Amino acid sequence: MKLDIPSLSPAAATRAVAPLVLVVDDDEVQLGLLSASLQRWGYEVMSAPSGEAALTLCETRLPDLVLCSWIMPGMSGIDFCRAFRALSEEQYGYFILLTAKHEKEEVARGLDAGADDFLIQPVSEPELRARIMAGERILAMQRELTQKNRLITETLDVLQQVHALIDKDLIEAKKLQQSLLRERYRAMPGGNLSMMLRSAGHVGGDLVGYFPVRPGVVGLFGLDVSGHGISSALMTARLAGYLSATTPDQNLALTLLPGGSYAARPPGEVIEELNDLVLNEMDTEHYFTLMLAIADLTTGEVTVAQAGHPHPALLRSDGVVEQAGTGGFPVGLLAGVEFEQYKLQMAPGDRLLILSDGVTECPDPGGDMLGEDGLARMLGELRRFSGPALLSALVWKLSEFAGRRDFPDDVSGILLEYLGDA
Repeated sequence: MKLDIPSLSPAAATRAVAPLVLVVDDDEVQLGLLSASLQRWGYEVMSAPSGEAALTLCETRLPDLVLCSWIMPGMSGIDFCRAFRALSEEQYGYFILLTAKHEKEEVARGLDAGADDFLIQPVSEPELRARIMAGERILAMQRELTQKNRLITETLDVLQQVHALIDKDLIEAKKLQQSLLRERYRAMPGGNLSMMLRSAGHVGGDLVGYFPVRPGVVGLFGLDVSGHGISSALMTARLAGYLSATTPDQNLALTLLPGGSYAARPPGEVIEELNDLVLNEMDTEHYFTLMLAIADLTTGEVTVAQAGHPHPALLRSDGVVEQAGTGGFPVGLLAGVEFEQYKLQMAPGDRLLILSDGVTECPDPGGDMLGEDGLARMLGELRRFSGPALLSALVWKLSEFAGRRDFPDDVSGILLEYLGDA
């Protein structure tokens, strides 16, 4: 979109077109003398013997400057000044009152009526010329300011149009990012999965998901790309392809077995490969945290590898909350890092939550973060909820804690409810 920017030049000393000066005076001699002086100095002049006649001239063509006698029969100089101001709201004219009045109260009346300057009669040519030139400079500055304001207004209009287009694109981007979370709930033999994804802005850097490994075994992940906005969302979309449920042959967490079936690779080994891939093949300054887990829904055993992501929260069936893990480095920061993996044992009725740091680092109105202890208390209060209702209730409790509906960071989570043989 091309923006036409007008030329903004100071129109002071050298003027392309002579300013138009209107002289208003009921004294014919004074009217002639003033008009002759102004014409000699190069100004275009029109004159009127009364305020009424001057107003008729102004309705045809507005002057740049006005020299007007204060005392005139019929419409006075002050009355004409008011009428002139009402007539010239868009194009400002510099108004000088010619008067014999010296009193401050009278001068205040003239200024209140819209006059810019005063000249005491009888008028001397040097003073008249100095006042006219001063008025001309002020008009030049005023018109340049008007021009700049017009440019600012036009620029703001263009920016609003651009913002509207960007906002529209971001809304579409949000829809596409939300589509990466193909399902919010999945019932499986031995367990149920529930997922949530709430971006702090239109788009964000969080993602949760799952992928089937073989009957009874499922992979879970939660990741959080550094930063916010479009670049983080693009990075998230790219990473989603490496843990895809729809294209298992491209999923780094799976290995193809003879006969065409798949098996899970060790999660720590998968994260190490992702770390090398980000550092060596992706031209990006982003890094990300990741939790990758392989859950066996026949035995309740979960193999977990953690790369800077918050500890998983294991909500036992009796309401006890366990939070432990290896911590680890985020992916894409250091080369040659090893990522440990560990095992969790779930019993029927236990629930495993993989949550982003937008939960534990959510601040209250005083700036204190929820933390792991606050999360444990919150989950204990919500232990009677299950499935998507538990995640929704968690977001509601988090909003209550923060004192606001919107969070400063993306909030995401995946919930595995282990049923066992039940």
